[in-house]
Amino acid sequence: MARVYSTDKGRLCPQCLRAQAECVCPKHAAPANSGEAVRIRLERKGRGGKEVSVITGLAMTAPQLAELNKRLKRQCGTGGTVKDGNIELQGNHREKILSLLDKDGIKAKLAGG
Repeated sequence: MARVYSTDKGRLCPQCLRAQAECVCPKHAAPANSGEAVRIRLERKGRGGKEVSVITGLAMTAPQLAELNKRLKRQCGTGGTVKDGNIELQGNHREKILSLLDKDGIKAKLAGG
């Protein structure tokens, strides 16, 4: 089978032929938390005055981030998305997110004022 180089999906994993961000191989899977504290901050700028809770510093693969995002959205009863390795949830849910991440064994801190 001849392999064709393409930048359409970025770098591909040689074992499962998926984008490395979506790779499910144990070699590329990131640990749930790499020891650094996860930051939960509140953003308003550039969002028309609306509040968004942003979770940064998660050392997870794309499928793990998507699953965590899904659970957090369900628990907070709000919408949200994964952008650039960060989870964004609509509204100010920092305290609830902090307790939910603590239950999952993820060390997190509130950032900002």
